[in-house]
Amino acid sequence: MNAESTEATETAGATGAAEGAEAGAAPARADRPDRVPWRAVALFVGLALGLAWLVALPLWLMGPGDPMFTTLFGLIAAAMMLTPALATVAVVFAARTPRRERLRFLGMWPLRPAKRVVWFSVAALFAPLVIALLAVVVAGVLGWVRLDPVGLSGFTELNEAALPEGMDPAVLPPAGALIAIQLALFPIVAIVPNALLGFGEELGWRGWLLPALRPLGTWPALLVSGVIWGLWHAPLTLLGHNYGLFDWRGVALMTVNCVVWGVLFGWLRLRTGSVWPAAIAHGALNGTGGMVLWFIAAGETVDPVLATVAGASGWIVVALVIAVLALSGRFRSQPQLAPRRARIGPPGVEPAAGSRDPEPSRSEVE
Repeated sequence: MNAESTEATETAGATGAAEGAEAGAAPARADRPDRVPWRAVALFVGLALGLAWLVALPLWLMGPGDPMFTTLFGLIAAAMMLTPALATVAVVFAARTPRRERLRFLGMWPLRPAKRVVWFSVAALFAPLVIALLAVVVAGVLGWVRLDPVGLSGFTELNEAALPEGMDPAVLPPAGALIAIQLALFPIVAIVPNALLGFGEELGWRGWLLPALRPLGTWPALLVSGVIWGLWHAPLTLLGHNYGLFDWRGVALMTVNCVVWGVLFGWLRLRTGSVWPAAIAHGALNGTGGMVLWFIAAGETVDPVLATVAGASGWIVVALVIAVLALSGRFRSQPQLAPRRARIGPPGVEPAAGSRDPEPSRSEVE
């Protein structure tokens, strides 16, 4: 199908959806509304951001100088990742958005076509790892960090510094062996616990918010949801998380980061119809933050604004991936999950009208 026919089909579909909405009919697609439910969106955003600040409040009351701050930071950050899921529960059940097929709208169920969901999930597990490694290369080539990928002198130095005072550094395995162990464990850690916690966020950002904003168009929905996701991090970003900045600059950088990565995660959601690949990708990304430390030279310090996967070097790589996807038309394919199976009645009795979804088009199941 060429671009003109695609546009005509989308226009016709939008017109039909609008007419159906005026007549009180169900949305044209169960996994997205015909119009943006702005009241529900406002409720979701207010709850997600408000709950995030509420959960992070103990960190603000104690301040970074408190001896317990570092210990509690990780626990509170993990708890904060569940707040978008809580906001989603509120809008789904209190605001009743959507009113039907809620699991399909959220991209949670059914897991069909299984081949599409599974293989995109596998790709989502390893793509952030590859992007993080490429980001290290970009940072080194651009001179943002000095690397020692052969001697691994910086990683060795960091491990020796972490030993208890007086312990012989000879007890440490070679740096290369430590990296190999971490790589071997990466798929496990990326899923448990990272992806489980990441699901708390993804159920909100890509499970509910992105489909709710989808009537705005693909790119506006991706960009707006990414901005909201970035601002949601403010309670932690303003405490120096990610970038070591304690003012609006950290929030701005985190917002850029979330917009860039949010487009990629959003593409996974729209391309598969499922929230699970995005949740796995989120968990995998959270496991790559310190990967640049494997390859730095001894005595080198890393500028997180430039030389990390959440900084400029990472954004460059992700932007190139997004450009390839966009130029190859990959954002145009946004299939649904498989329709419900027909309910089987007594022999000789035809299923009642509306007892099953209409058969999807080829573009919806590819």
